[in-house]
Amino acid sequence: MTEVRFYHLTRTPLDQALPQMLEKTLERGQRAVVRAGSEARVEALSARLWTYHDRSFLPHGTVKDGRAERQPVWLTVQDEAPNGAEVLFLTDGATSDKIADFGRCVLLFDGGDDEALAQARAQWKTFKEAGHAVSYWQQDDDGRWGQKA
Repeated sequence: MTEVRFYHLTRTPLDQALPQMLEKTLERGQRAVVRAGSEARVEALSARLWTYHDRSFLPHGTVKDGRAERQPVWLTVQDEAPNGAEVLFLTDGATSDKIADFGRCVLLFDGGDDEALAQARAQWKTFKEAGHAVSYWQQDDDGRWGQKA
């Protein structure tokens, strides 16, 4: 079964947390697909991955760039992994029917959004009942991630 991690964004917005998580994924030699809630969000995240750090960038692509098989990180609104990703990131309430195709699924949700919290709780229950290994992570006062459940 897939390891499903829920990341409750309380101190850091998505556009700051995601690049750090993608860096760690690439450091482990894994590919990732990021499923966003809209094309506008895909474009915003793509721009952010090019500029989030003044000395580096994260190699990635979108449907506009093409050549998905060459991209270590693929940003999309589709339920797909054309780059052979092992890790799926779900943002903006995006869902997937293909969770079992990945070794790890990371759900990032906004702690200040009641609707996002309710959806994350429902997804937790669904994934747990399906037999996936679920865990819950939240930022502490120092901005570090700690496993809470």
